[in-house]
Amino acid sequence: MKVILLNDVKKQGKKGEIKEFANGYANFLIKNGDAALLTKSSMYRLNEENKEKKKKHDEDVKKAKEEKAKLEKITLECKAKTGKMDKMFGSISSKQICSLLEKQNIHVDRKKIMMDHEISSLGSHIVKIELHKEVIANVKINVTKE
Repeated sequence: MKVILLNDVKKQGKKGEIKEFANGYANFLIKNGDAALLTKSSMYRLNEENKEKKKKHDEDVKKAKEEKAKLEKITLECKAKTGKMDKMFGSISSKQICSLLEKQNIHVDRKKIMMDHEISSLGSHIVKIELHKEVIANVKINVTKE
């Protein structure tokens, strides 16, 4: 029996996929609300949902690209305490970068800031920020001594 999966089903398929199962298992999935019988109307509804998802995805990517352009134009200035021979005390973390961005009225979740390691030296650094799975912005940070 062919069904459309309404939810992700472990080891069987993802939401929106069309699968064929044995009658008993298909009825079990339908009864639990994890699947719907494949008909013309359910196929039409699935196509409409896919169009809406694609439209929303395209809008999200467009917004992320606009924000990327905005982020790549700015350079963040950060001051750090230094000791002898300009060695920094501590390092610049993603939390500090997030607060620097908020001062510029840009709100980014700090978990989206991708850093291989914390910034622990003076000078210019590039930090990547994942705005969307497909859009990654490179932000310049200049670290100077106080």
